[in-house]
Amino acid sequence: MDHELSIVSEAIKRAGHEALRLAAVGFDTYTKPDQSPVTSVDLAVNQILRDHLSAAFPEDGWLSEETEDTHHRLTRSRVWIVDPIDGTRSFVRGLPEFCLSVALVEQGIPAVAAIFNPATGEFFSAIRGRGIRVERRAEAGQAPFTAPERPLALVNPWELRVGRFQTLESHLHCRPIGSIAYALALVAAGQADAVVTLDGGNEWDIAAGVLLIEESGGRATTAAGDPFAFNRADPRVKGTLAIGTDLTTPTRTHLIQLSAASRDLRAPLP
Repeated sequence: MDHELSIVSEAIKRAGHEALRLAAVGFDTYTKPDQSPVTSVDLAVNQILRDHLSAAFPEDGWLSEETEDTHHRLTRSRVWIVDPIDGTRSFVRGLPEFCLSVALVEQGIPAVAAIFNPATGEFFSAIRGRGIRVERRAEAGQAPFTAPERPLALVNPWELRVGRFQTLESHLHCRPIGSIAYALALVAAGQADAVVTLDGGNEWDIAAGVLLIEESGGRATTAAGDPFAFNRADPRVKGTLAIGTDLTTPTRTHLIQLSAASRDLRAPLP
């Protein structure tokens, strides 16, 4: 898998630098049917990644947030799962809490992962069975993520706002973050202790981050504690719970129990 990681590393870094260039010169923002934002930068990054990876691995399947999905990928044993920009809202607001996320999945299991935050210059990568590698270069003048308080859980901003993590906050500091892929990478790198989302998400949000967590020695499951499988016909996932290696046993046990009982954590919809 060294060849695959080399190709995706070059592609994701090139696409990330192009995202910064486009951010500086200006971009267009649109609203999808689900009311989430997408920018012309998301689409440009998606095209760069697809061009590079499809040229290098033409037999592989493709699943991306910004590409119309087809069932063709279900016939492939290897599939690239891509989020061109995870944390588009943060990107639009100029916050350095977004990233590009790419995973190569084989038979439903992530084999190669790359996550790049071009705003901070942080690059996280892994090959299954060979651990995690983290490169930190503050290329754009932004300070890398710093944890204000530990133990620290990175959580969905909306879920925090409506009170879904009230029972967690006596055990962990809950900090909202706009990109779950970046959050997973930070936990894998030891800069935070857990990631918790109780609802929603898609395979492209988490595929790379799940491998990073596992290769760092941590644990990643659905919110209810079920294992992930990738390249399914329906790419939606039911929440995410990732736990890093530094979390103490009592807090780890409590977090798992609370997440498994996630219905009890959920505030009524506003």
